[in-house]
Amino acid sequence: MNEVDLQKYSDAWNAHDIDKIMSFHTKDCVFETGGGSEKYGTRITGFEAVRQRFIEVWTELPDVRFENGTHFLSGNRGCSEWTFVATRPDGTVMEMNGCDLFTFEGGKIKVKNSLLKHRAS
Repeated sequence: MNEVDLQKYSDAWNAHDIDKIMSFHTKDCVFETGGGSEKYGTRITGFEAVRQRFIEVWTELPDVRFENGTHFLSGNRGCSEWTFVATRPDGTVMEMNGCDLFTFEGGKIKVKNSLLKHRAS
């Protein structure tokens, strides 16, 4: 199995390169968001649905970036820790630590489970 290069994946996110990002994902990928009404946030299933949600992140927060990233792999699992930074439409800056927990299949990301530290405003 080829290992997923999580630094290159993070770089693609910071470049807002949706095609590069999706090249890391399986066709039946799952994205569990950092927020939502369920214990896992919101679960988005399937390549096109995940792709669309990622694009929506940039639509909602055009300057979003992930800073101070560290990454590690262990077997078919991986983790990226980062600081999420973005400007809200009202001009306030969001800054939260978080991580993505990954499950890999066939050298690609099958599940991306995002976890964020929510800050009181």
